[in-house]
Amino acid sequence: MATSSKILSLSGKGLKLDTRADIDPWLKPYDPTVIEEVHFGGNTLGVEASQALAEFLEKTTVLKVADFADIFTGRLISEIPQALSAICDALKDKTSLVELNLSDNAFGGRSVEPIVPFLTHNRSFQVLKLNNNGLGPAGGVVLATALLESARLSKAAGRKSNLHTVICGRNRLEDGSAPTWAEAFAAHGTLTEVRMPQNGIRMAGITALARGLAKNEGLKYIDLQDNTFTDDGATTGLEVWSESLSSWPELHTLNLSDCVLSTDGEVPVLLSTLALGSNPKLHTLQLQNNNLESASFSLLAESISTSLASLRKLELQYNDQEEDDEHLETIALSLKQRGGKLYATDEDEEGEEEEEEEEEEREAEEETAVQDEKVEPTEVDKAADALADLLNKVDIKS
Repeated sequence: MATSSKILSLSGKGLKLDTRADIDPWLKPYDPTVIEEVHFGGNTLGVEASQALAEFLEKTTVLKVADFADIFTGRLISEIPQALSAICDALKDKTSLVELNLSDNAFGGRSVEPIVPFLTHNRSFQVLKLNNNGLGPAGGVVLATALLESARLSKAAGRKSNLHTVICGRNRLEDGSAPTWAEAFAAHGTLTEVRMPQNGIRMAGITALARGLAKNEGLKYIDLQDNTFTDDGATTGLEVWSESLSSWPELHTLNLSDCVLSTDGEVPVLLSTLALGSNPKLHTLQLQNNNLESASFSLLAESISTSLASLRKLELQYNDQEEDDEHLETIALSLKQRGGKLYATDEDEEGEEEEEEEEEEREAEEETAVQDEKVEPTEVDKAADALADLLNKVDIKS
């Protein structure tokens, strides 16, 4: 008998599913017509198993989340395109689909073509997660071009794009693919979250991305950690990003840690623009390891209670600060008064981790306590109690 569950999850089971016979027992208990989420991360799927899974996916009618992160560990480069093609083709007509996650799969530039039909044909999905896929510039161009085509087709059909989240970090996208990504982002114009950390994108690519993202006025979350905004003293990237900041009035989180915002201690123009109030809703600002010095901290201290009044979390670790910098003390006090926090040292970061662990322990204890209160005696417990009552009534004489 099929289960009525809406979620099919094999996440983290470490299964090696090569054939139809391997995967069928895991699919058989489920009714595909009620399934809303599938999670297969942490298993490895061969071609035949992927084709069987695709047949199951084709029968789904209300599927919202398709999570296929880390499903090809140990697979040959010749297997991945066939398996990926079967899965993506089965999803391309799903108008209910909200999220596709293909992170942590070693596609490289050679195995991305099977994703293209989905990206261009399915214009219902809203969230695309492609993190740590080894795309390289060439693979990045292929996928960004597909997203650009999707935006053009939507516009030609008189429809607004549904895409609002793109996560594509740790993929060596570099400057070679950045202009195509920028063009795709501009064409969609609907993005609220973009995360592209650790991609080796330098100033030319960063500049292109700023111009493309500026066409997305609803952006709330930007993460470009560990890319490069300046180049041998040139600051074009910083200047263009400074001009683009006012395009994002809803911006909540900006992560520009490890981005070489300053090379000789000067105050980055981007920071000056933020201090003038370009983003009044900014809640989290991450600026670790950017060669910032006292002049930058002074500017932040001056604006922390005025133009940065919404800020609650500020990360400044691994910059060139003195232990007793009065500006940092001012910032820390202002943030604390509003329930926020400054992270300026390793100890601050460790403290946050400890607080999170303590909170998780408290929540776990509270959940256990609630479950204990709700425990009802089982039939076995009731029978044991009845037997004990009978034995108590027995008068055993020697």
